[in-house]
Amino acid sequence: MNRGLEKRRILVTGAAGFIGSTLVDRLLADDFEVVGFDSFDPFYPEAEKRRNLKGALAHPGFRLVRGDIRDAAAVDALFAESHFQKVIHLAALAGVGPSLERPVIYADVNVRGTSVLLDAAVRHGKPAFVLASSSSVYGERSDGPFSEGDPVERPISPYAATKRAAELMAHSFHHARSLPVTCVRIFTAYGPRQRPDLAIRLFAERMVAGSPIPVYGDGSSLRDFTYVDDIVDGLIRTLDVDLGFAILNLGAGRRVSVLEIVNLLEQALGTTAQVEWLPNRPGDVSRTWADISAARDALGYAPRVSLEQGIPRFARWLRERG
Repeated sequence: MNRGLEKRRILVTGAAGFIGSTLVDRLLADDFEVVGFDSFDPFYPEAEKRRNLKGALAHPGFRLVRGDIRDAAAVDALFAESHFQKVIHLAALAGVGPSLERPVIYADVNVRGTSVLLDAAVRHGKPAFVLASSSSVYGERSDGPFSEGDPVERPISPYAATKRAAELMAHSFHHARSLPVTCVRIFTAYGPRQRPDLAIRLFAERMVAGSPIPVYGDGSSLRDFTYVDDIVDGLIRTLDVDLGFAILNLGAGRRVSVLEIVNLLEQALGTTAQVEWLPNRPGDVSRTWADISAARDALGYAPRVSLEQGIPRFARWLRERG
């Protein structure tokens, strides 16, 4: 979506991750100049993250910088030398379960690290700042779909709390320092390069190996599974609009149960799942469901990949990577 203008330089934090690397590839294809910043946190193997960036690392428009978003001196130096026009901040410690075990480090990375980036942006030209938030901020709900104006004061995991805190920090920088910020609440992304701990990939790899898959509760939990290319399309669309400060949902706008996902994977993989039934996990919400009308109106956002298309695409990627 670089509309023939001079090439724009964009910082992508968390560039080696699932969504980050997919976004980097799309930006490079659209003729943006991209600086990727990643700490290669050992949540899953560095070798896999570097494989995510294989194409980008061979592209002349990409530069990878290894670093920690909490390192204020390193972040400041990066902003000073690079003169970013845009920032897409995806770096975070992810996962509800691990955040219950390590709440202090989650707060440190997700809130303090975000604050370091916001501060650097203010001091170096105030580039438009896109903050990746999460559907988890909506907490436990029995209704839906979830709209950006709904109450979000009762997160049920430290991870969710840190994401909401980051949104609030971003708003304070917009209000006090005039930094343009768009917060995007991402709903259950899936697709090629998905993290190994996330349900669709975890299920698929275990099903291919003939191992049981863990299903928590009775399998009726509902998720708004959203294909990664649609998430990336929404992120890129934020680059061409000035919304001042905005919060937007990026989801598919569809509820699907965990057991429906298992059935789709069985069809795509040509195998039958062995289910290990487990108790509900603390911190997990029973449903997510995005109202995407605000993103449609503001960005022209329109998810195009259905689950019936996306799951087979994911299955092909899994087979191809061996």
